[in-house]
Amino acid sequence: MPGGLWRNTDWVSNRPSPGPSDTVLSTSDDGFRRRVQRRTVALLCFAQVLGGLAMGSSLALGAILGEQLSGAESLAGLPTTVLTLGAAAAGLPLAALAQRSGRRPALATGFLIATAGAAVVASAVDLGWFPLLLLGMAGIGSGTAVSLQSRFAATDLATPRTRGRDLSLVVWTTMVGAVAGPAVLPLGADLASLLHVDELAGPFIIGAAGTAAAAAVLWIGLRPDPLHVAADRAPAAAVSKPSLAQGFETIRRHAGARNAVVSVVSAHAVMVAVMALTPVHMSHGGASLTVVGLSISAHVAGMYALAPVMGILTDRLGRVPTVLIGQALLLAGCVTGFALNESQAGLVVALVLLGLGWSAATVAGSTMLTDSVDVAMRPRVQGISDTSMSLAGAIAGATAGVVVGLFGYPVLVLAAGAVSVAAAAYLVVDRAR
Repeated sequence: MPGGLWRNTDWVSNRPSPGPSDTVLSTSDDGFRRRVQRRTVALLCFAQVLGGLAMGSSLALGAILGEQLSGAESLAGLPTTVLTLGAAAAGLPLAALAQRSGRRPALATGFLIATAGAAVVASAVDLGWFPLLLLGMAGIGSGTAVSLQSRFAATDLATPRTRGRDLSLVVWTTMVGAVAGPAVLPLGADLASLLHVDELAGPFIIGAAGTAAAAAVLWIGLRPDPLHVAADRAPAAAVSKPSLAQGFETIRRHAGARNAVVSVVSAHAVMVAVMALTPVHMSHGGASLTVVGLSISAHVAGMYALAPVMGILTDRLGRVPTVLIGQALLLAGCVTGFALNESQAGLVVALVLLGLGWSAATVAGSTMLTDSVDVAMRPRVQGISDTSMSLAGAIAGATAGVVVGLFGYPVLVLAAGAVSVAAAAYLVVDRAR
């Protein structure tokens, strides 16, 4: 039995060992940290709900607007792809801003860029300009980057025993925006009528207001800045301004950081690849739009609804075991999709399993990443992880269409399942070394 694998307390204990910069605080300091942490998590969750209005509308209308404004069905998916690339492009700059100035300006700036993006999309819809639509969607992608970084902000002052729970609460509130975004479409149409603009511009006007409000909430309310408080309590040697190259080197050298990035990136790639093409496969199989819509809703529920449960598992069972559970669920979703690819009900089950697996792997992997590096290095490494996730999603979504076109849907889900197996095997072997 490899000693390195089982000596890691994350495998054998319900109480994760402190990370490199986790210090033991005095009673008074601990009380202050708990108060700031509760306030921080509450503000982050509220901002996620407000900002989610733009994200939900973008995902719901992206393909429709792409086809409508471009006049080509083949370009329908381009706006959503550009949104994902926008998130990837914003990840590292926002992380660098957090490194220099703290979470408050970084998160607020990201939401303000998303506000401008939503306003540009609304203008593009009203004017009928496809290139302007793409520019605006790239800006909205900054809001997605903020959503990803918000989960890490929730861990800045969390103790190792509650890190997974606090991170998962922010992930969970993302579901509210994902549900509320499409729900405001009728209200957006009414607003557009009042403003005498195209009805599909209305939801993005509401989205712009939501992200602007989220920016204001974080700019005004996120005081003291959780990253600054964490840095004040870190060992003096840990407080520095590491470069991007140092961030990559940290991931390469530290097994925990390396394993965490592999876990979240692989889970995101598998989820996006299968999720992007399953509705199309269902539609070609005769499923109605209602069934397809319900399948996506079930998938989104799997991704977010049980995130707090995944957080509790992460804290109590351990980071690595929960990641492996996530990879197993992703594999189960792929196997179900392969075995029942002609069954509408079977494909819905596959999407739910896919969402649950993504949730477990992402919550536990993100928590593991925070555990593995000190306070000064966290924003850099977290930004690299988020950018890698977004790029992996964009590449997986684009590749999935090619694979299905050449080889069919069953080959896609088998290939995605193989990625989950490879990621889990890498994690086990790397931890054992």
